[in-house]
Amino acid sequence: MSLISQRVALARNGANDKVICRMPSGWAVMGDVQFLPGYCLLLPDPVVPSLNDLDAEARAAYLLDMGRLGDAVLQATDALRMNYEILGNSEPELHCHLFPRYASEPQEKRKMPAWFYDWKNAVPYAEDVHGQLRIRIAHLLNAVNP
Repeated sequence: MSLISQRVALARNGANDKVICRMPSGWAVMGDVQFLPGYCLLLPDPVVPSLNDLDAEARAAYLLDMGRLGDAVLQATDALRMNYEILGNSEPELHCHLFPRYASEPQEKRKMPAWFYDWKNAVPYAEDVHGQLRIRIAHLLNAVNP
């Protein structure tokens, strides 16, 4: 089972501690690392190989949820903008990375993709450190049970 499928299965079972909330198209979750505070992902449910595998209605719902999640992260942080990335090369199932970008980022990183950060040594997500941000994003999405 792929990483995306595993994370969706954990979310369905209430066992994914990074879940922000259930959205119409899937699950909003915090990223495993938080080098950019508020980094999160949108995981589709059901899991599909790519955006192109969704019918028009499901595709519209996924893209709308992606924008709504980005709006909430912007409101919950002091980010200047959001970067949205749907790649699927390493994990060949649909998922969108949402990266808030900040004026406080080092100059050499500010205009580069987030992939240029040191992911291996990045601050891991921890509920006691990042949980309040996760909850704030959930409330902004009007989640019933953040």
